[in-house]
Amino acid sequence: MWQAEIQVDLRAIRDNVATLASGTSAQVMAVVKADGYGHGMIPAARAALAGGAGWLGTATIPEALALRAAGFTEPALSWLWTPGSPLAEAIVAGIDLSLGSLDQLAELVAAARAEGRTARVHLKIDTGLARGGATMSEWPALVEAAAKAQADGDLDVVGAWSHFAHADGPTHETTDLQLQTFDEALAIAARAGLDPAYRHIANSAATLTRPDAHFDIVRPGIASYGLSPIPERAAEFNLRPAMTARARVAVVKRVGAGQGVSYGHTYTTAAPTTLAVVPLGYGDGVPRHASNTAPVRLAGGVRRIAGRVCMDQFVLDCGDDPVAVGDVATLFGPGDAGEPTADDWAAAVDTINYEIVTRIGSGRIDRSYVDLSGRETPEPEAAPKAARHAAGPSRGSATAGHVTDPSDPEAGR
Repeated sequence: MWQAEIQVDLRAIRDNVATLASGTSAQVMAVVKADGYGHGMIPAARAALAGGAGWLGTATIPEALALRAAGFTEPALSWLWTPGSPLAEAIVAGIDLSLGSLDQLAELVAAARAEGRTARVHLKIDTGLARGGATMSEWPALVEAAAKAQADGDLDVVGAWSHFAHADGPTHETTDLQLQTFDEALAIAARAGLDPAYRHIANSAATLTRPDAHFDIVRPGIASYGLSPIPERAAEFNLRPAMTARARVAVVKRVGAGQGVSYGHTYTTAAPTTLAVVPLGYGDGVPRHASNTAPVRLAGGVRRIAGRVCMDQFVLDCGDDPVAVGDVATLFGPGDAGEPTADDWAAAVDTINYEIVTRIGSGRIDRSYVDLSGRETPEPEAAPKAARHAAGPSRGSATAGHVTDPSDPEAGR
């Protein structure tokens, strides 16, 4: 019997991707980076493909290599790499790579020549996020060099792409400016003789709200997992959260009024009450900022965490409600049974739903799945917990109380 787990409904991921695909004529690249946003990269990828995705997207090359090792042959793009990354392995595995500078171009050309192969690349233009990609002042030189490398047979420029800074505010002027810059960059590339087949800039928010930004591929990430990139508009998008996080109560005790709870006694009981200890903490990805703020459903009600979140556990004040060791405390889920959602947690700790699901999936918690047929299964052997964050394969392997001090100077460390 599990002590703590996250359960992932793969049917939800499949159906979310199908919903996203139905709203565009572009191909869908399901982003499965960061272990599928904490949901499990391998099973999430399978579910997304079942929902109509034709591409898979990862941040790092080892993530993309792990997809190949698991048997995925679909087009896959990896966009975040540094000098010395396993470029040769990626080229051999047929992974598309992002390219945003002359230095990257030189390293990638060298790797392609060493393997005697042509590297498939997507040139990245920085249209205003000021993160990865070539700026508009750097772009002409990059496309000229890429065109030469393509003529030499070292590169095949199959894509051109960028990333929005403000798509979660669909009417924000930055989005329109970035689209204008993207169009200008594509025109410059065309004048250099490049005609990439795959132009893409739309993330989850733009996939849902900006059809004028869909181009040839859309890249939904968080929306594939049923969470809205625009929480205040979540009801419009017909998405279903795929993750439920829960644990069984480890300790139940009755205490009197005035009892301080957890480190620093930042919470004090207001009356005689029952405390329940839940065996999850910041070592499992529960934010320490959840101390005295985050909601958890237990014993028929939703309660705030009482006191500071510890490394391995937190406490709930259950008042006089009946609770027993082994009862299930649900941190968040789709909300069907009145449990909090990831959006509720994000609001409570002043973050975004992306962080909530990604961080809680990265700790010691076991995962189980509702598979595409509706059966509950343990975590697939293809993605054992010990290997969730391993490097890719080698070449050839394809409230009832009083909060006395809600602020905590250590909470952000």
